[in-house]
Amino acid sequence: MAKLEAMHTFVKVAETSSFAEAARQLHMSPPAVTRAVSALEEQIGTRLFTRTTRVVRLTEAGNRYFEDCRKILADVEEAEAAASGSYARPTGVLHVTASVLFGQQFLLPILTEFLGENPDVTVRSLFVDRVVNLVDEGIDVAIRIGHLPDSSQSAVRVGKVRQVVCGAPSYFADHGIPQQPADLARHRMIAGTSSFSSLDWFFGQDQKHKVHITPRLFCNTYDSVIRATLEGWGLSRVLSYQIGEHLVEGRLQTVLSDFEQDPLPIHIVHPEGRRASAKVRAFIDLAVDRLRANRLIN
Repeated sequence: MAKLEAMHTFVKVAETSSFAEAARQLHMSPPAVTRAVSALEEQIGTRLFTRTTRVVRLTEAGNRYFEDCRKILADVEEAEAAASGSYARPTGVLHVTASVLFGQQFLLPILTEFLGENPDVTVRSLFVDRVVNLVDEGIDVAIRIGHLPDSSQSAVRVGKVRQVVCGAPSYFADHGIPQQPADLARHRMIAGTSSFSSLDWFFGQDQKHKVHITPRLFCNTYDSVIRATLEGWGLSRVLSYQIGEHLVEGRLQTVLSDFEQDPLPIHIVHPEGRRASAKVRAFIDLAVDRLRANRLIN
């Protein structure tokens, strides 16, 4: 038990990058936190942190140990939950991830509703525009947009979205409307720089049309891409849900719809190989119901 408590203390220091903050959150004294980490380092035989007067940073060995400790502590929490009957009642911490705009627009309202219905659950959301490794990062549930690779994870389809080229009416009034994918070479282009972005745009259900774009404006978030498009600076390619309200209200319009690819599926994904807890089952049931009812993704 002492070893597990020390591991929990170590994880908290790593998460906060501060011995003092970890002590505050754990309701311990700073010397007690320091002793717990030092004891672990002595048992393991290597330093877990690089410490200066201003910075507390994991060493390479510490980073590996941090990931292992998180998995071990999660397994212990799961075993305790099973023994105490938590598989019948939602309780504990639920970790959920999605892309930034999808999380903000669609998932956040579901999370707050879920919390209102389940007072014994705490949610930690991770909204990032990259593919998150669910097991390595301790994620319970993820929203995935796109075709899923073969894996051991469970998935429930909840909707679909299209990749669309869009612009503001003012832009089209000044620069005309492209009629073919190749016409994009004559237009001002805006592109994102996330891990999902590419400068090779494919069109058509068989992807036989390929256009390499040369943007003059790059943005590291799709929120910025959309904002620049709304201002009429140029054209961008986004997912239909990201601009759904702007399309409805006429602030943006799509072009080249005859050349669109097949829609991309949206799935709720959660790891297999261990029995889903009540918090995961309850959240998935609610999220499936709410997302399938959303007109912007169905």
